[in-house]
Amino acid sequence: MKIYNKLLLYQNKFLIPYINTGLKILGLLAGLASVVFILAFIYRYGYDLNEKDIILVNKIYRAVWLIFLVDVVLHMVLNVDDARRQFKKTTWTLSVLLLLTLVPVVFDRPAESGGVLLFWDFTNSNLYRYGLLFLFSFFNLSSGLIRLLGKRTNPSLMLAGSFIVIIIVGSLLLKLPTATINGIDWIDSIFLSTSAVCVTGLTPIDIPATLTPVGMTIVIILIQIGGLGVMTFTSFFALFFMGNTSLYNQVVVRDMVSSNSLGSLLSTLLYILVFTLVIEGIGAFSIWMTIHGTLGMDMEQEIAFSVFHSISAFCNAGFSTLADGLGDVRVYHQNGIYIVISVLIILGGIGFPILVNFKDALITKVKRMIAYFRHSKPPYIYRLYSLNTRIVLYLSLGLILFGTIMMSLLEWNGVLAGMPLSEKITKALFLSINPRSAGFSSVDINDMRFHSCIIFFVLMWIGGAAQSTAGGVKVNTLAVLLLNFRSVLRRSDRIEVFGREISNQSVNRAHATVFISLGVLFIASFLLTLFEPDTSPLLLIYECVAAMSTCGAGLGITHTFDNPAKGLLIILMFIGRVGIITIMMGAVKNRAKRNCHFPVGDIIIN
Repeated sequence: MKIYNKLLLYQNKFLIPYINTGLKILGLLAGLASVVFILAFIYRYGYDLNEKDIILVNKIYRAVWLIFLVDVVLHMVLNVDDARRQFKKTTWTLSVLLLLTLVPVVFDRPAESGGVLLFWDFTNSNLYRYGLLFLFSFFNLSSGLIRLLGKRTNPSLMLAGSFIVIIIVGSLLLKLPTATINGIDWIDSIFLSTSAVCVTGLTPIDIPATLTPVGMTIVIILIQIGGLGVMTFTSFFALFFMGNTSLYNQVVVRDMVSSNSLGSLLSTLLYILVFTLVIEGIGAFSIWMTIHGTLGMDMEQEIAFSVFHSISAFCNAGFSTLADGLGDVRVYHQNGIYIVISVLIILGGIGFPILVNFKDALITKVKRMIAYFRHSKPPYIYRLYSLNTRIVLYLSLGLILFGTIMMSLLEWNGVLAGMPLSEKITKALFLSINPRSAGFSSVDINDMRFHSCIIFFVLMWIGGAAQSTAGGVKVNTLAVLLLNFRSVLRRSDRIEVFGREISNQSVNRAHATVFISLGVLFIASFLLTLFEPDTSPLLLIYECVAAMSTCGAGLGITHTFDNPAKGLLIILMFIGRVGIITIMMGAVKNRAKRNCHFPVGDIIIN
């Protein structure tokens, strides 16, 4: 071997450990810069700053930009092989876009008009630079989250912790002077942030009278993040840009989003985001069509109203920008808006796996139709719809019909009295769909019959489907319990439905979910009666169910509670969104599987 080759090998062996260490330190610095940039951005637009403070914030922006630039360049230059292996095309594109921010620094502004001048102005614009800084900041934070998964961090704890972090950040944002008209108490800020992130809809304040447009924007962003899940956002962003991640990371994320395989993980995350944006976009346009020119708003206000309510409905949050919610006199007799919001609630509440299943089934049917006209062999699929899809759809439809019939019978001459027939049916349908975790205020629940409130109580407790934006014990759980009950009556040792057998693990998890749900509700109701002794126990129990089921269909008494009672409801909303099973699995250490079994014994039941 030639002498210079030996020197080169020795040099690489000596320098590479130092290079890798330096790049890791630079990566940590870039992560810290990401947090600093986000905080500086919030400080810039959350407070009324003087010129001196604005200059300071701009200096922070430039420092963060320089750190990101150095981090990207050094990774490209000093670690070319790893960059080629780890960076995806999207990462390379993002890196090149960041390098283009050097154009205004290196070259003076062209004197002549044309494409070169437009390109220079675009790369020098705040929208371009700050947009890139936001993307890189979110990318660095998402990458850090994925790396935590790679360290065998408990996924359940990470899921619960991510919600806690977003709740804290949301409460801090709502305390900004520009977010409220006359300020907000800390407990109310935390309560509202928790209600938004946990897509509940309960609120201790009058939102239209308290929040500014900035505050409304903060709330709807929290709703969107909470509805989809923090892990969905960060996992998609990290996997989309990072490319090659560890197998453990991909398995954990796959279980969180119920993907069929590792190969379809990124596509599943993409479908979730695309479905959300498309459905909410169509919903916003449909709402705008129904309310255009009827609310006394200008075009900008109508669009903001439509977008807010579309996101709130699809995420099953139940927040409204109207003082009386959807019971406002300006929309109360417009059947169109109730129908659109009902459809959005249903689509958000049936679960993303079912929406993906619908997409696959539609594509298959289209392919079969094309094959039929071409006289070719159609694609073969044994089952278009999964067992989970069939169970959720059948039971959801049954619950909607049950609720609509019961609300019509009980409230025909009650809160529905005096309405035309079409409006009565629409309102009854909405009253059946709404308590399934959405909780929009369409009628005064205090004016409803006691028996109607019991129906509301049951529907709230059941909630929507698993892996959806809805809360409750979930339709899937109820289906497994009913099927198990049927098998007990038939004296069958197996639970069978649609040519499939339900696993024992699903049955055990369903029973545990119901047992823990009832236990938590009992404890919470007991404590709430101690905190609020002057309020009727029935009203307090109803409020506990509304909080834990992440349904905002409360009785309007939340604002009268003292801080301990509000704190208890905050905990219930968090438990209802994250899931008590998830929290307990994160806290309890997994028991190793054993190959041996004890002798089987029977316990006398009934």
